Amino acid sequence: MAALAPRSALITGANRGLGLELVRQMAEGRSAGTRHLLACCRHPDGPRSEALQELAKRHPEVITVLQLDTTDLSSIQKCSQQAGSLLGAGGLNLLINNAGIIAHGTMQTTSPEEMLATFNTNVMGPMNVTKEFLAHLRAAAAASGTAGMSCSKAAVINISSVLGSVDITAQSYSAYPALAYRISKAALNMMTACAAQEFKQSDILFAVLHPGWVKTDMGGEGAEIEASESVGGMLRVMDSLTEKQNGAFLNYKGMPLSW
Repeated sequence: MAALAPRSALITGANRGLGLELVRQMAEGRSAGTRHLLACCRHPDGPRSEALQELAKRHPEVITVLQLDTTDLSSIQKCSQQAGSLLGAGGLNLLINNAGIIAHGTMQTTSPEEMLATFNTNVMGPMNVTKEFLAHLRAAAAASGTAGMSCSKAAVINISSVLGSVDITAQSYSAYPALAYRISKAALNMMTACAAQEFKQSDILFAVLHPGWVKTDMGGEGAEIEASESVGGMLRVMDSLTEKQNGAFLNYKGMPLSW
């Protein structure tokens, strides 16, 4: 079990797949220092969130389930207000932008609607969530009383994909086109790199993680690894991050990836 245990963390897309496994491992592997684990999803009372609600019942002292639609700015703002009342002056130590969608298709088959929906969820969603939670992240950085950067102080981790790497496109595109998804993840990577520079004076760490090819609804049954392995690895990587990795693009084993 990974040792990462910030005082507070918020995870988007927490009702299934990697998001749900992140909540599970952080709740079950937490130290006494973790007080708030905010698990956010679009429909917390819907049938696709039953596993999350059961997990929250097993850990009521740490998990709070909140409604958050990352494509709806008013929903993000409401969630930020709710989080603020729970977190108090200590702020938010760790924001994990995990929610995302995938559209399979080439340039010839991808519709404008698919492109816009994918970009809205995978790029605008993380950007708007990060902006609305900046005050909480800054509060956490100020309250930490420690130098440097870490995921236990103030950090934003964006879950991306190696498919967002421009360098590997020639080797991977024919086997897995997913044009809209690739473009959105490349944009998310650039946004993270920009944010790492913009907010380094606030001591907020930014990094991009590739979870691997994981057996989830998005990754499919033919994927290479289980969600438990991916998340365990990512949590260990998060626990090791310092200002030296601010703006880094890493896989779940901590290896740097090509942009």
